[in-house]
Amino acid sequence: MRADKQDHGSDRVRKRRVFYIPGYDPIHPRRYRELYRKEGAAQAAISGYEIALSPKTSGGPYGWHVNSTQDGAAVEADIEVLVWSDIVRDSMGKSIAATYGQLIQTAATYIFSGALFGLMRLRKGPVIAALYPIFALIVQALIGLGFGLALSSILLTIIPDFSFDWLLGLALTAATLALTLRWFRKHDGTFFAYYLMHDYAFTARWGGANPPELETRMAEFASRIEQAMSEDWDEVLVVGHSSGAHLAVSILADLIRDNRLPPSLSKEGPDAPQAAPPALSFLSLGQVVPMVSYLPRATRLRADLAYLATRPEVVWLDVTAPGDGCAFALCDPVAVSGVAPEGQIHPLVISAAFTQTLSPERWRELRWRFFRLHFQYLCAFDRPGDYDYFRITAGPQTLGVRFKGRAASKSVITMRANRFTNTA
Repeated sequence: MRADKQDHGSDRVRKRRVFYIPGYDPIHPRRYRELYRKEGAAQAAISGYEIALSPKTSGGPYGWHVNSTQDGAAVEADIEVLVWSDIVRDSMGKSIAATYGQLIQTAATYIFSGALFGLMRLRKGPVIAALYPIFALIVQALIGLGFGLALSSILLTIIPDFSFDWLLGLALTAATLALTLRWFRKHDGTFFAYYLMHDYAFTARWGGANPPELETRMAEFASRIEQAMSEDWDEVLVVGHSSGAHLAVSILADLIRDNRLPPSLSKEGPDAPQAAPPALSFLSLGQVVPMVSYLPRATRLRADLAYLATRPEVVWLDVTAPGDGCAFALCDPVAVSGVAPEGQIHPLVISAAFTQTLSPERWRELRWRFFRLHFQYLCAFDRPGDYDYFRITAGPQTLGVRFKGRAASKSVITMRANRFTNTA
């Protein structure tokens, strides 16, 4: 199967199946539908094409159907969210005390394995993002402790002598600390300390390996993609965002390694001329692959990176931006993980270049909204360049054709700073 092929000899995509794999996100998948609807309409108004959403027509519990007219061509796309938010929510159901225990375990894992120091050599932004919840939780505890000591000191000065004043002071301090920590956790939608702590702890707990329940879910995702590859689509596009990018790497590697992609499809019987299967494309956005691949037990991911990097069955485009402080911007995920094989052909690493594709006014509005910028890849650009999420997911060209001949960004980082390069 050629990586840039168009179905039935056509140079246009008419029907596309998109599988979107979110990152570590506990939010219901309908959020992604609303984001696509709102931002797609905004991008269409800016870029001069048409796009409209309707209920999904293909299988899967969560998704939507897209009709778009771009460059004079009508395109249909079925977009399905591959959901693992329930696994995320289960991993976040920890008490305050347990979260502080995660803080200690996660910090120890990244520090004593040496992963933290290797990651700092690549990009300081995502490392700062990883350290933020540790410092934030410590500061929150110190604030609660300070309030408690101050309150107990004040109260003990105004009450009569009490034989067990030290015990009363200790109780008041502990109670104030507990109430303060509960307040911070209740308002974590503002601080994101608990959310990010659970995110990094989810990876650190298993040392870079996937927990069994996630492996089971990934196998289900692989079956969904395998089924779509046997159906009447011009392109099957897998989109992995943030942590979803490294899940997609392993899922696609499994499909190709296990020979689960159809070499050809027959629509009229075994003696009829064979029609080409859909083009298989992979778009990774805002990837954080090194946060996993730099850990000692990430042998499966490192093996999958090395394998997928050489496979002609798939086109792999990796899009990040230096303005996204949560991603390893312009880091070739294969090379920086220390597993770049001879004959590497993937991924093509390009920048979404926020400072160029967003107007100065829009950039000033967003530049300090770090978590919002991490989702900008799924949103409209008021000065779009060659990266346009809605042209890729609902436009008339496959990913391979759209970016054929496109050179990688000049400042791609390929430095290997990983202590662990063994593979499964």
